[in-house]
Amino acid sequence: MSTMLAGRLHLETRTFAVEEVPVPVPGPGEVLVEVRAAGVCLSDVHLIDGSLSPFFPVDAVTKAGAVTLGHEVAGVVHTLGPDVRGDWAPGQRVVLQAGEACGDCAGCLRRMMCHRPLTRGLDYDGGWAQYTIAREDALLPIPDDLPFDQAAIIPDAVSTPYAAIIGTGAVRPAQAVGIRGAGGLGAHAVRLARMVGAAPIIAVDPLPSARERALAFGADFAFDPLAPDFAESVREATAGRGLDVAFDFAGVGAARAQAAAVLGPFGKLVLAGLTPEPVTIADSIGFCFNINEVRGHYGSEPEHVEQLVGLASAGRLDLAPSITAHVPLAEAADAVARLEKKIGDPIRLVLTP
Repeated sequence: MSTMLAGRLHLETRTFAVEEVPVPVPGPGEVLVEVRAAGVCLSDVHLIDGSLSPFFPVDAVTKAGAVTLGHEVAGVVHTLGPDVRGDWAPGQRVVLQAGEACGDCAGCLRRMMCHRPLTRGLDYDGGWAQYTIAREDALLPIPDDLPFDQAAIIPDAVSTPYAAIIGTGAVRPAQAVGIRGAGGLGAHAVRLARMVGAAPIIAVDPLPSARERALAFGADFAFDPLAPDFAESVREATAGRGLDVAFDFAGVGAARAQAAAVLGPFGKLVLAGLTPEPVTIADSIGFCFNINEVRGHYGSEPEHVEQLVGLASAGRLDLAPSITAHVPLAEAADAVARLEKKIGDPIRLVLTP
């Protein structure tokens, strides 16, 4: 075993291809993981189309000019590098955190508190491959009854909306919540908002199939943002008070402006979807009068992934409906195209090496 298949993005040309590359060798404190499942995320599409670039690329990515994509990864421990201190063993089932701290600062504990959080499959090689490297502190054991595909999507697809809802948005029971985009992140946000007691939950998506899915996942209402009576519908659904917390999981500038316009007093707009578009507040006086807020959000903390693994294992969160299809790693480009064009309106496509 000296080579493997990997989905590589060449950064200068923004060309993506599944290529044969050397199997990586784990260094000190690292583990080689045999990948069993890897999620396909919209941010992977944005990397390929050029609207997203590595934030802090490691030297290996800079020198190679290419990165293996994939930040939602689950598999089994294959080989331990030197100086691994944890109680890891070959064959152990694991999920990988979507990123790691750069490790430059003394006493580094939390990735998102770091000024240089490194993202797997963005700043360093990820899991669209037969094997991938992970620092041992980025591994989390998963129980035998949690399937690899469901475990793989917890980092990001589930943990990002979870962190946005319980952390950045600080949603409390009986608060009115709006969720824009019922795709990979938003569909999970609907279920998680219901879990924490939000009411009503209003899903917003231009696709009829996405609105139907949001209702099936627990939304109380599902509105078309293009409908001329959209704002009136939100006001009516919230008994005239507007939204307490609005989440943008689609990364669409117009959606953000629309959400800001239907916030209630002290309402918050949480930007969880990534886009280079500016944030526009049309009625800035009203926004100030209502003491509204705009909060940025990115990713999640390691403990969020651990909590969600526990919730899924305890039967509190069934992620089976989130797996739209399994796609062989060799056909990763097809999976990217399906997500980009919303063919079949997928929640999560999962690559299987």
